Amino acid sequence: QVQLVESGGGLVQPGGSLRLSCAASGSIFSSNVMGWYRQAPGKQRELVAHISSGGTTTYSDSVKGRFTISRDNAKNTIYLQMNSLKPEDTAVYYCNLLQWRWDYWGQGTQVTVSS
Repeated sequence: QVQLVESGGGLVQPGGSLRLSCAASGSIFSSNVMGWYRQAPGKQRELVAHISSGGTTTYSDSVKGRFTISRDNAKNTIYLQMNSLKPEDTAVYYCNLLQWRWDYWGQGTQVTVSS
């Protein structure tokens, strides 16, 4: 079994920054993809960014140039540095781990961008 614990959400003003963390524990394979998804009220969950265990990254067009995903394989932890935040970034952010055919989700952390 795998557990994902997110932290770092909160309230920030437009233009501000936040850093999210997600620590994975349990049966973690050396080859996996970890990422961040978000879901705003009334909308479907969408990919924000993901990163493979080899360091390959993918970003949604809406966050390219503003968000940076990184990982520490020794700690089984990923990070999402979010800069230049906009009100439309407001959502619950979920951590995801995909290894082989198994898909795991964290409980989510709220990010609110508002003045």
